[in-house]
Amino acid sequence: MAEALINQLGGGRFEAVSAGSQPAGYVHPKSIETLQRHGINPGQPRSKTWDELEGQDFDFVITVCDQAANESCPAFLGKAKKLHWSTPDPAKATGSKADIQQAFDEAFFMLKDNIEENLL
Repeated sequence: MAEALINQLGGGRFEAVSAGSQPAGYVHPKSIETLQRHGINPGQPRSKTWDELEGQDFDFVITVCDQAANESCPAFLGKAKKLHWSTPDPAKATGSKADIQQAFDEAFFMLKDNIEENLL
């Protein structure tokens, strides 16, 4: 969700790419649904490992791993400005359909708020 939010809200100032340490192999359908429901174009997202980004230079590296859930966060070397926005993974939400949708909405708004406060 962060990739699509940055790409749209940034108005062309940024080109965001997203990757993870242990990608699921697919983009969660609820992520795409949540973005669309809030008027954000999801683009053509795909699940990828951060190994695919090795050797690229970035202005910013933003990690969203959830420290409260003891998720591992990568350490990136180099001159990129590093930001960390601990965000619970909505794909791990359980409960009713409404509970799961609420988890995706909460993650969406946490990311959106961080982007607006720290990048725009």
